[in-house]
Amino acid sequence: MSAPDKPPARSGPAAAVGWVLTIGLNVVAPILTYNVLTGDHGWSDFAALLAGSAWPVLDSAIMVAWRRRIDEFAVVTLVFLVITALVSLIGAHTARALLVKDSGITGLFGLLCLATLLAPRPLMFYFGRKFATDGTPASTAWWNGMWQYEGFRSTMRTMTLVWGVAYVAEALLRVALAYALPTRTMVVLSPVMIYGVLGVLGVWTAWFGKRRAAEGARRQAEAEAATA
Repeated sequence: MSAPDKPPARSGPAAAVGWVLTIGLNVVAPILTYNVLTGDHGWSDFAALLAGSAWPVLDSAIMVAWRRRIDEFAVVTLVFLVITALVSLIGAHTARALLVKDSGITGLFGLLCLATLLAPRPLMFYFGRKFATDGTPASTAWWNGMWQYEGFRSTMRTMTLVWGVAYVAEALLRVALAYALPTRTMVVLSPVMIYGVLGVLGVWTAWFGKRRAAEGARRQAEAEAATA
């Protein structure tokens, strides 16, 4: 990865609020909803799981309203939420079946990552733009301009490959655990696995991106020295 112009300064508070909303509405709220509805109100496991799935929809709606535009990340998220809702209504209406279907959704995400390797720009390019910038026009334009660099393109494709393989493997493991563990255990474990894998991949992605950037900067320095 070469070393183009530096990105514009990010808005720290805006980025922090975004992460708090993402974790709160995608991990904490669904777990609390399930526990409250099944423990205090007598809802079935299936109904409580389905009700908890409304929180990620709210997260996407807030982000779209906040940014005042629908980017590719929001489109992908909303499409998967629609698929999740449709799949949940098809077939057996049991808690275990819903957990298995939920695993299928993350597996589908992994397959989508692999499929976009054949597209002009892989999926991680758009996810990277979502989380590596603060959504301002300046930072978005900077990220889009990075595509001109061969090293950047190679990095995005490698990241997409790793994310795709990781989420396909995670989905297969969660399907197996859905049949081996009690539903109440899986309600807690399932989102932890999803976002645990996401966290590990996020750390690896940051490390890999920095390493590739350092390699690009070193090669550029060597080329400039040779030219001089």
